[in-house]
Amino acid sequence: MLFGRIDHVGVAVDDLDAAIQLYAERFDMREQHRETVEEQGVEAVLLEIGDGHVELLRPLSEETVVGRYLAKRGPGLHHVAYLTDDIDRSRGSACGDGGWRFSTHARPAAC
Repeated sequence: MLFGRIDHVGVAVDDLDAAIQLYAERFDMREQHRETVEEQGVEAVLLEIGDGHVELLRPLSEETVVGRYLAKRGPGLHHVAYLTDDIDRSRGSACGDGGWRFSTHARPAAC
């Protein structure tokens, strides 16, 4: 199988605490894990939902990938992360002929 299940959906946010409160009150999602990921320039919070997660991402500066995303598009869906046993095969299949945009390298999950 090219992709397994969806592991998480990444959501870029300006205000992490307000986003955590919104997801808790409206969707009954609770904070499962929180960490600062310096190499990706984000503070990340993982919220549990079924077998997957919502990952809230607050940029540490405007010069990070998420910071630039927020400046250009505003808060919202940033990425969808799929589980796969073979990242190179998955990337090759999905990126061919104008397909999806992938990172240039596989990244470990933030949380």
